[in-house]
Amino acid sequence: MSTISDTHKIEEVRKDLVRLNSEARAADPLMEGITRLLHERMLKYNWVGFYMLEPGVKPPMLVLRHFQGAMTPHTRIPLNQGICGAAASSGKTVVVDDVSSDPRHLACSLETKSEIVVPVFVHGVVAGELDIDSHFPAAFGFEDRELVEYCAQLAGKRLEGT
Repeated sequence: MSTISDTHKIEEVRKDLVRLNSEARAADPLMEGITRLLHERMLKYNWVGFYMLEPGVKPPMLVLRHFQGAMTPHTRIPLNQGICGAAASSGKTVVVDDVSSDPRHLACSLETKSEIVVPVFVHGVVAGELDIDSHFPAAFGFEDRELVEYCAQLAGKRLEGT
């Protein structure tokens, strides 16, 4: 359950995202800014990164682009693997409260307890995703989900050129 301070922090971050979106001239600086802002301002967001589908590759492959947090061994993820692959394949947000109980989880850090992965759509097609790991169990409530989905929408719109 979120607290008033959590709600206030999310409102502040949303305002900063609006500003960031208006200042960024292209998708790459926007995505870089989103990862930095979420990682720095949201205490429970211990690793934040965008994976994008590599064009023209068979089988489809998610490739790590902008991220904040520790290095990960998973810089390329096939679409049929992991929670990231599940979100990109289904086109739906995936929230895992306890990664140790989800057999799809690809362990990047032993400290990761929960994860949220939100698809990024470009012209109605999944083009990538925003992946966030937390060292806290059940870290991603309804407001977090809305915030991360908003970030993915901003990135998708910018990738569309709008």
